[in-house]
Amino acid sequence: MKRLILLALPIALAACAKPAPEATPPGSTEPPAATAPAAATPAAPTGAAALGAYHWRLQDAKDAQGKRIDALFARADHPLTLDFAEGRLGVSNACNRMGGGYTLESDKLTVSPMVSTQMACADSKLMALDGEAGKRLEGASTLAVQGGDEARLTLTNAAGDVLTFAGEPTAETRYGGPGEQAFLEVAAETKPCSHPLIPNKQCLQVREIRYDDKGVKSTEGEWQNFYEDIEGYTHEAGIRNVVRVKRFKRNPVPADASDTAYVLDMVVESENVKK
Repeated sequence: MKRLILLALPIALAACAKPAPEATPPGSTEPPAATAPAAATPAAPTGAAALGAYHWRLQDAKDAQGKRIDALFARADHPLTLDFAEGRLGVSNACNRMGGGYTLESDKLTVSPMVSTQMACADSKLMALDGEAGKRLEGASTLAVQGGDEARLTLTNAAGDVLTFAGEPTAETRYGGPGEQAFLEVAAETKPCSHPLIPNKQCLQVREIRYDDKGVKSTEGEWQNFYEDIEGYTHEAGIRNVVRVKRFKRNPVPADASDTAYVLDMVVESENVKK
C-alpha cells in the first residue's frame, strides 16, 4: 500500500545543492579535513528576530480570571507549538496543522484568520483544540519575547487570555545559519554496519534523490550506510520513506560524529512494504 503524503517542489526548492558526501563511520581512519576555528557564540536574538529563532511550545495558559485554559492542553505530551517564518505563523500539535499571516508592530502582534488541513481526529478534545487555539491566536495580541537560554514568549489577547510559551532553538539557530536542503530515500529495512563505538549497529540505508523543476524525480544516488541520525525522524521497519532534510555543518565537530548534521524538514512520501 502506497500513501503519498506530499510532493510540492517549487523551482527554487527542486534545485538541491551538491550531493551528500560519501558516508563515513565515526572514528574512521581517514585523515580529517581541516576545519576552521570554532566561531564565537552568537548573541541571543531579541525582539522580532527571536520570534523566528525558536519553536515556541505552550507552557501555560490562563484566562482573564487567572483560570488555566485546559482546552489548550489536549495533547499534554505534545504541547501546542508556534513557528514564525517569513511573515507567517504555523501552529502544530493541534488536530490539524494551522497557519496564517502575521504582522508585528512594536509589541502588537496581529494574526490573520488561519487556514488548516482537514483531518478528522477521533479524540473529541483534540478535535476541539483547533478552534480553541484559533480563537485565542487570531487577531491582535500584546507580545513580550526574550531569547537566550530561557527563551520565553508571552501573548495577551483582547479577551485577557495570557499564553506563555517556552522557546526551543531551531536548527538554524543551533547551527548558526541556514541549512542545505536535500531529499533522501530511506529504505524500509536497516542493515548491519561496522561502527567503532556501537557494537551490532544497524544503519539506515539511504540514497539521495533529485527532482527537476516540475517535481519529477530526475536522478537517484547510490544506496549507502547512513551512520548519522536524522533529527526528528523515527524509522519504522517495513516503511520506506522519502524525506526532505536540512543538513548543517557542525563547528566544532564532535569527536564521535561527522561534520554534518541532518534535520528532518518533512516526510514527502511514505510506503508500507511490509510482507
